[in-house]
Amino acid sequence: MQHKVTLPSGVDSPIVPPTIDFDQVVSLGRALLIALGEDPDREGLIDTPRRWASWWKEFIEYQPGNTETTFEAITHNQLVVVSGMRVYSLCEHHLLPFSCDISIAYLVKDQVLGLSKFARIAQVFAHRLQIQERLIQSIADEVQRITDSADVAVIGSGVHSCMSMRGIRTDATVSSLTTRGAFESNPDLRADFMRLVTNSSR
Repeated sequence: MQHKVTLPSGVDSPIVPPTIDFDQVVSLGRALLIALGEDPDREGLIDTPRRWASWWKEFIEYQPGNTETTFEAITHNQLVVVSGMRVYSLCEHHLLPFSCDISIAYLVKDQVLGLSKFARIAQVFAHRLQIQERLIQSIADEVQRITDSADVAVIGSGVHSCMSMRGIRTDATVSSLTTRGAFESNPDLRADFMRLVTNSSR
């Protein structure tokens, strides 16, 4: 039997994306080319502002589809781990892209979240100006809300071009972990999660 979680009255769904002013973004793209010393009317750049605006529209107005399909659990307190999901986002400090490999775990209570929904949840929070730490916190909040499980953990391992393309210009992987409920209080459960994530990446 499917179960769909509804938001409390007055609470906005985090899944509703903002909209962009497409024409203004096109104008900004043209102005940016001029500011960079380029000729936006030359061959090769004529359609660049429009393409750039189309990309921003696709990124910001990303529609994840249904993220809230759950099913009645057969067993309770079973550990579920979904790993190997890679998302792409934009660093809000430099507007440069970063990739992040996401792994999510939760202890099943009454509802099991549909498998594809984990990736949809991760994607919708990645499709905004973001920092990695807030990204994994938002994913944990949403999984917790939909599954009604207090026991959730999310780890993100990101590669940030704002570090590799500018400043120190060094490649590095940044890992962030958030734990809720039993994952925070039970080191053995947390270790099981980390071991399963490590094994799945081999």
